[in-house]
Amino acid sequence: MEELFNKIHMLKTSEVKKFIDERLSEFREIKNKSMNLIFKELCFCIMTANCSAAKCIEVHENIRDGFLILNETELAEKFKDFGYRFPNIRSKYIFQARDKMSDLDAVIKSGNKCNDLREWIVKNIKGIGYKEASHFLRNIGYIDYAIIDFHIIDVLVKYNYIQKPKSLTKTKYLEIENVLKNLANNLNLNLAELDLYLWYLETGKILK
Repeated sequence: MEELFNKIHMLKTSEVKKFIDERLSEFREIKNKSMNLIFKELCFCIMTANCSAAKCIEVHENIRDGFLILNETELAEKFKDFGYRFPNIRSKYIFQARDKMSDLDAVIKSGNKCNDLREWIVKNIKGIGYKEASHFLRNIGYIDYAIIDFHIIDVLVKYNYIQKPKSLTKTKYLEIENVLKNLANNLNLNLAELDLYLWYLETGKILK
């Protein structure tokens, strides 16, 4: 456990901190942008389940405003053209999510508590679980969510913070999130910062 703590502490005093601070600043700016931009970020997070972040970034940047205007079939064809792994089901989820744009906008602007906001997203947006909802909220400037994917689980297992879960139920997700909250508090970080440091340790990259 102490080894991971020391590694992150060292990164906090390195040039990596600059890049992480810049990325989080970019995320904070999105929250105050148009709902169209926020919705496209939601589409990205719908895409990421069981698909590499790098590939999703590539496809997302190619489609751009297509997420706002293409119908379900057209979007699926674009996904296929760009080699995305789940063209049909994810185009369906994204097309259905468009009907929730005004509701999502209202919920975000309502100032609901963070956990209420995440619960609403999980309940109302198909294709979004706790990981994807947390990812979306982090990417639009919220700092109090842990994005628990296999990279983060592998790091926590490696340094004996947790045992590898057989499945990631809601209960298990929140349990691991509490482990990360404790680690973040000890490092004087928020969860958004900790996630990017852990991602960097595991992958050598700072993505989104």
